[in-house]
Amino acid sequence: MGCPRLFFAALAAALTIQSATAAGTETVPVPQPRPGTSAPDASAPNIGAPNTGIPDISVPNTAAPSPGAAHVGKPIETPLPQPATLAPPSADTVNPDRFGAKPPDAAYGAFQRGLYKTAYNLAMVRAKNGDPAAQTLVAEILSRGLGVPLNAAEAAKWYGLAAEQGVPEAQFQYALMLLDGRYVKKDDKEAYALMQAAAEAGNRLAQFNFAQLLVQQDPGDAGIAKAAAYYQRAADTGLADAEYAMAQIYANGAGGKPRDDAKARVLLAQAARQNYDTAQLDLAAWMIEGRGGERDLKSGFAWMRRAAEGGNVAAQNRLAKLYMGGIGTDPDLILAGAWYIVARRAGLIDPEMDDFLQGLDDGQTKQALQKANRLP
Repeated sequence: MGCPRLFFAALAAALTIQSATAAGTETVPVPQPRPGTSAPDASAPNIGAPNTGIPDISVPNTAAPSPGAAHVGKPIETPLPQPATLAPPSADTVNPDRFGAKPPDAAYGAFQRGLYKTAYNLAMVRAKNGDPAAQTLVAEILSRGLGVPLNAAEAAKWYGLAAEQGVPEAQFQYALMLLDGRYVKKDDKEAYALMQAAAEAGNRLAQFNFAQLLVQQDPGDAGIAKAAAYYQRAADTGLADAEYAMAQIYANGAGGKPRDDAKARVLLAQAARQNYDTAQLDLAAWMIEGRGGERDLKSGFAWMRRAAEGGNVAAQNRLAKLYMGGIGTDPDLILAGAWYIVARRAGLIDPEMDDFLQGLDDGQTKQALQKANRLP
C-alpha cells in the first residue's frame, strides 16, 4: 500500500553481532531496501571471524555513498532484521481467513479467481452493511488497485472500520497507515495499540513489526527482551525476517537470551532457505569461519554465490574474494574480477579488490569485464 516501514536504527545499536572470539502470502507496505541491495561503500573486518588462516572476506559497508565521493575504511555493522517484505499474494493463494471470514463465499471466490471487480462489487454490498470481513476485502482491493483504481485513502476508511471490529489483518494494515500519516491522521499511540492487538491475535507480520516498535521505543536490553517474545512467535511461523532477528539475538546473547551460536546458525539457515539474502550472506560467512558449527567451505561458498546471484552487493564482493583466494572453490581470477566489477558498478568500493583488479593483465581484465556483463 506504500506505507513506510519501521526503521531499525535502535536495533542497530543494540544488536551488532559480536566477535566469535570475544519472501509469502501477506503484504507489508513499508518501503525500505534490504541490506546489501543499496550501494555500499567500504570494506571492513570480517564480523566475528576467529583467526583461522583463511583470507579475509570482509563485508563492505552497505550504506549508500554520498554523491561524488568514494567512501572507504568505515566498518560495517551487522545487517539488521528487516520488516516483512513478502510479495503480494496471488489470487489463488489468498486465504479468506486473513480477512476474518468464515467459509469462503462468492466475493472471496471471485477474488481467488482473479475476478477482482466482481469481488469488489459483491463485497461492497456486505461492507456497507457492516460486515468486517467484507470491509477488509474491499480495503485490500482498493489498496492494491485490483480491478479498480488504487485508492489508498478509501482503503484506509474500510481498514479502519474493520479494525474497529477486531479483524487482525485490518488492525495491522490500519496501524501501518496510522504510523504513516498520509491517508489518515498520524496517531502513533493508536497504531501501537492496534499493532499489539493484531500481534496478540496471531498475525505474524504484526508480531514482527510490533517487536520492531518495542525496540524502537526502548533500544536497551529490556526493550529487546520484550521484543524477543514477539520475534520468536513470528519466527515459529517461519517468517524469515523474524528468524533473522532471533539469530542476531542469540548471536549476541541479548534480550535475556543466552548466547547460542549453534541456535543462531540454525535460524540463519532457515531464513537463508527462504531467499533472505542477508541471512544467506551471514550463513556463508559463519560456515567459512566455523562459527556455530563445523567449518564447511564448499557450502559457505555456495550460499555466498546464491546471495550474490540474488543481487546482494556485499555478497558479490565477498564472492569475488572467495574466488580470488580459492576458498570453497577453485581459484578463478577472472570470476573474482568479474564479481567485483559487478559490485563496484553498484557503488561498493573495496581498496583490496581495487588493487587486485589493477594487478590483472589486459587480457584478464577484458575477460573479467566480459563475464561481468553476463552476470546477474
